[in-house]
Amino acid sequence: MKKTDITRRSFLKLIGASSAAVTATALGSCGSKEQQAVEEYKKQVEPPVGQMTYRTNPGTGDKVSLLGYGMMRLPSKPDNDEEYDQEMINKQVDYAIEHGLNYFDTSPAYCRGLSERCTGIALHRYPRDKYFVATKLSNFSPETQTRQGSIEMYHNSLKELQVDYIDYYLLHSIGGGGMEAFNARYVDNGMLDYLVEERKAGRIRNLGFSYHGDVTVFDYLLSQHDKYHWDFVQIELNYLDWDYANEINDRNTDARYLYDELQKLNIPAVVMEPLLGGRLANLPQYLATELKRRDPAHSIASWAFRYAGTPEGVLTVLSGMTYMEHLKDNLLSYCPLVPLTEAEQEYLHADVAQKIFGLENIPCNDCKYCMPCPYGVDIPGIFVHYNKCKNEGLLPTGIDTDSEYRKNRRRFLISINRSIPRERQADHCIGCGQCQPHCPQNIRIPRELRKLDKMVEELKRMSDIL
Repeated sequence: MKKTDITRRSFLKLIGASSAAVTATALGSCGSKEQQAVEEYKKQVEPPVGQMTYRTNPGTGDKVSLLGYGMMRLPSKPDNDEEYDQEMINKQVDYAIEHGLNYFDTSPAYCRGLSERCTGIALHRYPRDKYFVATKLSNFSPETQTRQGSIEMYHNSLKELQVDYIDYYLLHSIGGGGMEAFNARYVDNGMLDYLVEERKAGRIRNLGFSYHGDVTVFDYLLSQHDKYHWDFVQIELNYLDWDYANEINDRNTDARYLYDELQKLNIPAVVMEPLLGGRLANLPQYLATELKRRDPAHSIASWAFRYAGTPEGVLTVLSGMTYMEHLKDNLLSYCPLVPLTEAEQEYLHADVAQKIFGLENIPCNDCKYCMPCPYGVDIPGIFVHYNKCKNEGLLPTGIDTDSEYRKNRRRFLISINRSIPRERQADHCIGCGQCQPHCPQNIRIPRELRKLDKMVEELKRMSDIL
């Protein structure tokens, strides 16, 4: 495709469905300056080659692309959602590498255990010095927390990735379950010492950890920096979590604190969840409109990516890019990065984030760590649907007029039955709690499902009354 060979429909699809209506308005009614900006964007929908922004790892001198590929939301085959499309994965990896992306993040826990294999197949076609691969000791289940089970998982990662060393290896999601869980997974079985020795042997080039949950564990590991010499740490950083992570969920930690603590020790930060599982790309319409007015030429998601990439202590920003259009749009944000100004950052902090916080959504990132549910409940599907309806003002509320209430009630009940199969809805949750320990956002999943089930039942009851 030539840079100028793009239809209006393709342009709207590229910048995201959430902002399509805003952009359509902009195309029809913007002033000449804004219209020119849109036209310039349309000319460059193919990201430029050779313009990627890189950051240097202070420990190794690695030149790491500011955009990292999170291999946790891989594309499925068009005719079979249960099978991953290796041909498309290869194609997207090729496109990413062509445009300068060189950091690929995976885990034995991603994509039903197949992410490392798919990643290895795609990357093995390239010389080993053309990419950095990151994976994790995802020893969440009891059988993998034994020394033998953890060592087998580590060596299986090398096998699946088809490499003889791992560039960036992480203790996966420390903080969940507090110090007791951390000790069981990495200390009592001797695995942390084992991995330190593997780094000395060169089979691990950089050793770090990803963090969610109890900040006591995060603080403890940083206090042991002189002993373990952490090469990097992966944290959740975006303009909502910067100051509101703890207020949204008191078991999470504000990104401002996490980033500042890493900076004190000169430890590079790898950023995950720059879009909060897509939430910051699918804003309520009035917020999307505000952002489009400020920058009509770029997507809503680009604000979040530029925000996450602006701090100098960030080594790379991960994004799970299922579709080629996501990859292209994110590459545009970093080829090259135009850092946000202090005024733009303050606008996101004080205005946009504050308004999002006021929505009181369920902080689900659709990561699917909670799945599969043994009783078939589509946990992330239910939460994502609820948040979408809430963001779009489609939930019936006490301030609606009678006619609005009836319309929104009916629309919500119809939409949830269309989006979530009846046998996978919240009323099938028995409260076993198997899902909750796996949630990086520490959502009290059974409690939230009960609340949503109660709301749906009440709406059904009102349908019978009115």
